[in-house]
Amino acid sequence: MSGQQGEGIETVLIQPDSGIAPVIGLITGAVSSIHIKQFTLDEPRIVDALIAAHERGVLVRVLLNPQRPSGMKSNEDIFRKFADHGMMVKWTSPKFAVTHEKSLLVDRSTALISTFNMSLKYFTQTRDFGVILNNPALVSEIGQCFDADWDEKDFTPDPALPLIWSTTNSRKKIAGFIDRARSTLDIQHPKLTDITILDRLLDAHTRGVKIRFLCGGAHGIQPWDICDTFSSWRALARAGVKINRMKHLKVHAKLLIADNERAIIGSMNLCRTAFDQRRELGIEITRPDIVRTLSATFSHDWEHSKHYLAPDPLDEAAHDEDDIPLDPDFFHD
Repeated sequence: MSGQQGEGIETVLIQPDSGIAPVIGLITGAVSSIHIKQFTLDEPRIVDALIAAHERGVLVRVLLNPQRPSGMKSNEDIFRKFADHGMMVKWTSPKFAVTHEKSLLVDRSTALISTFNMSLKYFTQTRDFGVILNNPALVSEIGQCFDADWDEKDFTPDPALPLIWSTTNSRKKIAGFIDRARSTLDIQHPKLTDITILDRLLDAHTRGVKIRFLCGGAHGIQPWDICDTFSSWRALARAGVKINRMKHLKVHAKLLIADNERAIIGSMNLCRTAFDQRRELGIEITRPDIVRTLSATFSHDWEHSKHYLAPDPLDEAAHDEDDIPLDPDFFHD
């Protein structure tokens, strides 16, 4: 499906530049329905806008992830607040270890797919992306998945669409995206623990694709992901892949750009659990102006980064990186 004809993208969001206004605008503009599925939702203005939509008669259904991979509970206060207002709110489907998807569906005609959570820091402190789209086929499929997850039923996506779903097709589609790269591959991701993706990246480098991997270093990586991520980055570096670390914003984005012609954004990290155990959503983009905007943002961030050599994963004393203030509540789950 071509980007010009098939994606129906209205707007690309670049955080923190775009801010919260486009999200609030979607909610306040809803006429008949809002369906929102989130890993974390606690930004007060978004919470209040959803409650106000419910009170003006909009059908609002909310799916919230109940706990983080660590087992720590999440979203409980907001769940209770929505329930107290008589809203339709559920915990996400137990079919998945975690629901990490970040989607918003308005009037079954417009959808937001994002890499950012609905929390203040992701509108002010992190590099993140989103797209607002109105393509009927894509919006319909996002709605079908919401309904299936609401009812805890199975969902099978259309493989011909550019949407990328976990646990169904995300590893295959992202690996295929890398395999099709001809000359350049720019990656902005906080971690890398999937051996299939590592293998695909090494193969792309071997066939002459120039790869730039922009990461955030150790910041926010959970202890169980440190060894695999550091080892993957070290393997790429030994092969000659350029790896830099951002120093002006926290990296939360999940972005791949191939040949300055195609891009992927979504909720999934490049890790096994994101592909195999979680509900995740992404999209491949080919619309030229959107890809140019994403490429320009990546280039800006690359210029505001520095060469990074991941430390020995077994040398814990070398893992402290204090040039970005430690945020104990910032995790790449």
